[in-house]
Amino acid sequence: MAAVLKRKTSLSLRSAMLDEAKVLGINVSSVAEAALENAVAAARRAAWLAENEAAFAAQAEWHERNGHPLAKIMAGPAASSWKD
Repeated sequence: MAAVLKRKTSLSLRSAMLDEAKVLGINVSSVAEAALENAVAAARRAAWLAENEAAFAAQAEWHERNGHPLAKIMAGPAASSWKD
């Protein structure tokens, strides 16, 4: 398994929250890292969606004009929403 490179950083957090986390045995570094991972993933997703917005619009317009190419063989709850 590859070692994960970690780097020290400084955070300013509310003192009362840090005290309560310590009493409850919460690893603040792990919680901060997980929250940062989630924030980075959300920001990447938002950026990707924005970068590809024109392609999604073009695809939706194509489908609106032509229907879904697999509409006749689609199954599932959304199948009835496509015209052929």
